[in-house]
Amino acid sequence: MAKVCIVGCGAMGSVYAGLMAAAGHEVHAVTPWQGHVDAINAHGLHVSGYSGDRVVRLASAATTVEGIGPCDVVIIATKAFDVEAAARSVGPLMGADTVVQTIQNGVGSPDIVARHVDPSHLAVGVVGGYGASIRESGHAHHNGLAVTWFGAYAGLPRRSLEASAEVWRSSGFDVALHDDVASMVWKKVIMNVAYSGTAGLTELTIGQIINHPYAWEVASGCSREAVAVAQALGVDLGLPDPIAHVRALGGKIPDARPSMLLDLQAGRRCEVDAINGAIVRLGRELGVPTPVNDVVVALIRAKESLQVSSDG
Repeated sequence: MAKVCIVGCGAMGSVYAGLMAAAGHEVHAVTPWQGHVDAINAHGLHVSGYSGDRVVRLASAATTVEGIGPCDVVIIATKAFDVEAAARSVGPLMGADTVVQTIQNGVGSPDIVARHVDPSHLAVGVVGGYGASIRESGHAHHNGLAVTWFGAYAGLPRRSLEASAEVWRSSGFDVALHDDVASMVWKKVIMNVAYSGTAGLTELTIGQIINHPYAWEVASGCSREAVAVAQALGVDLGLPDPIAHVRALGGKIPDARPSMLLDLQAGRRCEVDAINGAIVRLGRELGVPTPVNDVVVALIRAKESLQVSSDG
């Protein structure tokens, strides 16, 4: 069994932690949410939904990496805007053969992690179709496990990539390894941009977005712009119909509410800059028009600022 530390053990990270611990791995959770830490330590981690219903004990849960020591696998599962702080913190978790897997929405996070972690230890992860949320402190729920993909960032030996993937496979995840990391990442990006901003604005589930003609017009418009940006970057998505792919993948988790919506509803900072905002930024750099994403980003930022004002 492997020793695993999940840095950023929120909704998604808690699903990873719960299934890995249930499979017998030594799992350590690090999260800034003290209430979540307290609940896990007092009652165990409750994971419910697609994978079943279970309560598991973790090796530890804390707000820092102190005392954990070197691990076989370190999973950085923070939001994109917290990834640099997380990457800075993982030094004490590193051993000679440690693999660091960074799993974030949007684009750019692996490059940030690589400033602080030797790229020969780094894997890029993409997950999708989970629909994870925190029901209450200590309890994560998820609606699926559609996509769990990994690829080497730069120089990670294949045997190390395979060994780290086996930790996931042994825990019930269906894992695929990809040589074309850019294509792997952008397959997820075109889905993120479709549903994240649209859900954040409309407060609809993914299934409701797909079935609502006006909401789907916005979602598919965001995705088409992302496809155009990917093409301008020279990324081969390998999809005959990218929008059909986005619709089909979303249809597997119709009841899911994207994390951007959950963050906005909770008054937390959301990842719009790393998702829809990244399409806007790259579109400007590449000369690709992104009018739908432009409007979505502006409205999400307005919504965030109004929440801050009302809270104040």
